[in-house]
Amino acid sequence: MNGKSYMISRRKLLENSLAALAAAGLPAWFVEESLAAESERIQRIPRRIGPNDQINFACIGTGGSRGGFRQGLNVTRWAASHPGVKVVAVCDVDKKHLDEAANVFGPDCAKYSDFRELLARKDIDAVVIGTPDHWHAYIAIAAMKAGKDVYCEKPLTLTIAEGRKIVEVAKKTGAVFQTGSQQRSDARFRLACELVRNGRIGRIKRVETHIPGAPSGGPFQPKPIPEGFNWDMWLGQAPWTEYIPERTHGTFRYWYEYSGGMVTDWGAHHNDIAQWGLGMDGSGPIRVESVGKLPTPYGPNCFNVHTEFDITYTYPNGVTLLCTNKGENGVLFEGEEGWIFVNRGTIRASDERLLKDPLPSNAVRLYVSNDHMGNFIDCIRTRKQPICHAEIGHRSVTVCHIGNISLRLGGRKLEWDPKKERFKGDAEANKMLSRPARKPWVV
Repeated sequence: MNGKSYMISRRKLLENSLAALAAAGLPAWFVEESLAAESERIQRIPRRIGPNDQINFACIGTGGSRGGFRQGLNVTRWAASHPGVKVVAVCDVDKKHLDEAANVFGPDCAKYSDFRELLARKDIDAVVIGTPDHWHAYIAIAAMKAGKDVYCEKPLTLTIAEGRKIVEVAKKTGAVFQTGSQQRSDARFRLACELVRNGRIGRIKRVETHIPGAPSGGPFQPKPIPEGFNWDMWLGQAPWTEYIPERTHGTFRYWYEYSGGMVTDWGAHHNDIAQWGLGMDGSGPIRVESVGKLPTPYGPNCFNVHTEFDITYTYPNGVTLLCTNKGENGVLFEGEEGWIFVNRGTIRASDERLLKDPLPSNAVRLYVSNDHMGNFIDCIRTRKQPICHAEIGHRSVTVCHIGNISLRLGGRKLEWDPKKERFKGDAEANKMLSRPARKPWVV
């Protein structure tokens, strides 16, 4: 890429940011501040990308047409749209998905059915992990130990213990690690959190995160394993069972063996924003209790995550967080002097002036990222921490996990120690901080 064409790309990046911010309906003062920050970021990007500056990406877990979900592929395409990035390899245990992904990136893109072979390549700098949740931790840790930077889809882990190990390995290896909690790079959510952190709605009393519920389904019947699909490898650490299509691809998230239902799927997004707004990125709640409903029917070979739930968390300062499947999807911050509601389509407040009045020059400012993948790529070059690094991703999904543990224990009220990452006085709950894993896939 020559200097002239790259300058066009730099201008285009800024134009895209302007268009996105304008479309979000944000107040003028905030758009101006965001554009200034984005312009400064873009100016730090090298004007020329030489052969030695190219970042070689690979994708592990592409998704595809068989299951209707292409998150891994879509995120990797997003990476490839940035200057100086080339996708050189893809990996998937489903040959159909593997072939579809490789075709997107051209004839030079290598194909692997075993991620270990891909990670052995010395020319790969970064990987996107788009596998089902139960594979995230093992592959992420292996990638960092192999010298790769990692963009890992949310929810970050299947268990709390896995998350702590990811954080430890990221620190030890110095890997740049970005959790795919993309709402951190959405200006609406940042504005809401900045306003809350600066007391715009007074002392915070309560936060609500409204997410979807999960479906009921089953019992499902075992079927022949599709040609080209490595079912044993797909299962990985999870218990062996006969192949059932509904356990895989887009519907894997409705089984506790592989995921945590909507509590971790959407909850990892909105509870992450709650943590950000409360200034709790490095900590979490101290208490959780819940009520929930299991799917009907419920039994062998049926979806088994909770379909409905009201999970109440209490933080050290007395603020409560309600995570519920009821109400409009989004995050509601309630304070003594008003409220702010935000989701991916809107931000609104009890009084319009809460949004329109600029923050003072000495206000608390949060990490600015208007492009989640762009932020990851920038940090690969600078070796700085990205906006949603491993500790943040771990802490946010921990909120979800302790909620699920309460649900699975019949709504039990649990005392949580966010420093020790243990429940107080509840051995049964503490056993659920990790899960047995089939060998050799032990984290």
